[in-house]
Amino acid sequence: MTGACRCLIAALAFCAILAVPVRAEGVLVFAAASLKTALDVIARSYEAETGQEVTVSYAASSVLARQIQAGAPADLFISANEDWMDVLQDQGLIDTASRIELLGNGLVLIGAPGADTAEIEAGFDLSTRLGSGYLAMALVDAVPAGIYGKAALQGLGLWGDVQDQIAQTDNVRAALALVATGAAPLGIVYRSDAVADERVGVIGVIPADIHPKIVYPAALTSTAEPTAHALLTYLQGNSARAEFVRQGFSLPEG
Repeated sequence: MTGACRCLIAALAFCAILAVPVRAEGVLVFAAASLKTALDVIARSYEAETGQEVTVSYAASSVLARQIQAGAPADLFISANEDWMDVLQDQGLIDTASRIELLGNGLVLIGAPGADTAEIEAGFDLSTRLGSGYLAMALVDAVPAGIYGKAALQGLGLWGDVQDQIAQTDNVRAALALVATGAAPLGIVYRSDAVADERVGVIGVIPADIHPKIVYPAALTSTAEPTAHALLTYLQGNSARAEFVRQGFSLPEG
């Protein structure tokens, strides 16, 4: 065997090792991007109180679910809608007995700080507000925030007017960033996203009855480490819930 061949085989073996998912030390959480501000605070508090390390990977719920399907070693999944959790449950990839309705949220129309506020209702003149600009939203056919937002625009009778002016992003925090940086004049994001960034202002609250109920289910994966149970319990405790509410989320009824 030539030296070149040995080097090639060694390189391929090294790449194969890198491709194997490696479980993080402690608990690995896959969480919807909209949870970042609140969950970062809660995770650090949990670590301080328990000494247990928590690693959180944030992305769109659709992306995280597909990663779990592909074998990513997550211990806990928190989705921004029930559909992606249902997919994993149907495939036996979560511990069904652990599944809970953790949080709720709402949708808001955001713009620059100090922008004129308005009541969002049928007949709202969104096109005039947009002008030649774009409306920032998460992917409207794949990411929960975008799916909810599209349903809301359809419910308001506005989708046909603005569908060609939608700037779609991989997740809702990316849509928030477009407005926060001035790249887009308006955006539709979760209420909690607007709370998280002082560079945007809420123009109006989108009525909850014109889009599907926003639910954040949480569940342990079927391969979760035993230590993950304690974290899921902590997320339902008074301290964690107070932080979620402070960041603009709502709690499930009961």
